[in-house]
Amino acid sequence: MKSLHLTNAWHAASGGIATHYRSLLAEAERTGRQMVMVVPGEKDAVEQGRSTAIHTVAARQSPLNPAYRTILPNRWPGVHSRVRQIILDAQPDLIEICDKYSLHYIPGLIRIGAFKGLKKRPILIGHSCERMEDNLRVYLSKSRLGKAFASLYMQCVYYGFFDHHIANSEHVAQELRAASKGHSIQRGIWVRPPGVDLSCFNPGNQDSEERARIAALAGGNLDSRLVLYAGRLAPEKNLALLIDSFAALLEQGSKDYRLIVAGDGMDRSALEAEALRRFPGRAVFLGHLNSREALASLCANCDVFVHTNPAEPFGIAPLEAMASGLPLVGPNSGGILTYANEGNAWLANPDAYSFANAIRKSFDPEQRRSRIQAALATAARFHAPHTASQFLEMYEQFMTNGIALKPDYVLPHGSLLTSDI
Repeated sequence: MKSLHLTNAWHAASGGIATHYRSLLAEAERTGRQMVMVVPGEKDAVEQGRSTAIHTVAARQSPLNPAYRTILPNRWPGVHSRVRQIILDAQPDLIEICDKYSLHYIPGLIRIGAFKGLKKRPILIGHSCERMEDNLRVYLSKSRLGKAFASLYMQCVYYGFFDHHIANSEHVAQELRAASKGHSIQRGIWVRPPGVDLSCFNPGNQDSEERARIAALAGGNLDSRLVLYAGRLAPEKNLALLIDSFAALLEQGSKDYRLIVAGDGMDRSALEAEALRRFPGRAVFLGHLNSREALASLCANCDVFVHTNPAEPFGIAPLEAMASGLPLVGPNSGGILTYANEGNAWLANPDAYSFANAIRKSFDPEQRRSRIQAALATAARFHAPHTASQFLEMYEQFMTNGIALKPDYVLPHGSLLTSDI
């Protein structure tokens, strides 16, 4: 088996998608499976492993979010010449595309026989880690026209290019199911979440000296309540709600709350300015943390994690917080409902006062104790080596059964792979 995976959602500070693929690469290396990644970067490069390889393709900065780079076809629609050569050199059994805007044309060209040089036709997988409708609403248009365009594009351009679709949550799968309507040949839609590295993110990272250091960075002390957000500072994360919620928290309570923000992105300057204006001296912006270990230590030594995006496709950072024993406050919608519920987190309507109330409630001793234990049990079901192994098993089943894989297929360890056919 040789699988080849292409994504534009990859850079030095990128989040859940790159984390997921790195866990796949690690499991492929451990088990000797052949896996090739193709990702954008500043210049062409190759990182060769024992049975894996990461090919970096020189790409321009993305027009809507310059933190990312985008591999574009040399001719539209078409295939970037270096990407074409990587595919021909690899001759993969399976090609997976995690992109809806430029790389997804490759399976379309393969399906119509316009991609010359492949010795056999690979299985074609579309990996959806976001909803196009949500992205267009944030970056281009909130109008009904924008929603209608996303629906038409998904149905007429994207959906039919692939043999199977994988979605990282039910929230994302809903858009694919809507796109499937009216097609004479239905594709499999499989819901498979990524995982969290429990060897890195766990309560064992708690340390009183580290907590005191973090509190001091935010101008606080050992008695301060440390509210953490970690992730990209980008428009789709709805971070105005973070600022509004923290301001409401300070207005209504007498406790010494401090806001710690870890991450970088195009909204950082505006968020820092707004925090300085509304609650000066109460927040610290740490920027991008250079290691997963540093992030794990931060999660284990704060008091509550706040995630504000009501349309989050999945959300690896909130799951990492739960694995660290850190209470999670999040919206009562979106992909975080894959793992978050009223028994292991504090869910709220996406408005400032609801979030502020949820943050306060997360400090109730009895609720805190029981929900943290439930969160740790939940995170254990998403251990990254386990979920990565399941993904690789799924790819092998795709290659064995082609487009005929049945929806009642059960993965190893008894974990059901849910599907629509």
